[in-house]
Amino acid sequence: MQQKPKQALLIIDMINDFNFNHGPILAEQTETISHNILSLKNKMKENKCPIIYVNDHYNLWQANFEKIAQKCSNPLSEKIIHRLFPNDDDYFLIKPKHSAFYGTALNTLLYSLNVKELVITGIAGNICVLFTANDAYMREFGITIPADCIASNSKKDNEFALSMMENTLKATIIHREN
Repeated sequence: MQQKPKQALLIIDMINDFNFNHGPILAEQTETISHNILSLKNKMKENKCPIIYVNDHYNLWQANFEKIAQKCSNPLSEKIIHRLFPNDDDYFLIKPKHSAFYGTALNTLLYSLNVKELVITGIAGNICVLFTANDAYMREFGITIPADCIASNSKKDNEFALSMMENTLKATIIHREN
C-alpha cells in the first residue's frame, strides 16, 4: 500500500497592511478567506502537517512575525492578522519578492520535513500564490489550491490564476462548499 505524500500548508502574505492600490478591496476579500484558511490550518494541524507562513518583509529584514504584524496592523488588517497569527509551532519565513521560494529557505525546509505536496493559500492569488505554485511545480511538488483560500484584486484575476494553476501547473483545485 502506497503512503500518501506528506503535505504542508503554505500561508502566503496574510500578515499584510493592505496599504497599496486596491488594498481595501483585497482586504475585504482576505477577511472572507481568512476564516477558510484558519479552518484548513486547524484540520492540517490535527493531521500533523507542517504549517508554513511565508510573508513579505516590509523592509524589516531582521523581522519575525511579531514585528511584521505590528508594522502591518491597521483597521484594514488587524482582524485578519489576529485570526491567522502564527502559533509557536508554525514556521515563518520572510520573502523578498513574489514567490515563497525566491530568496528563502523554503525549499530546504520542505526537504528537511520530507514534504512532497503543498497546499497553497493566501494572497494575492494572481501574483504571490501563482508565482509560488509555479516554483513548486518546477521543483516537482504536488500542488493543491483550495479555491476558497486565495484572493486577488478582482474575481477575474483570481479565476485566471486558478485556471493557470490547474491547466499549466497541474494543480488540484479544490472547490469546497462554505
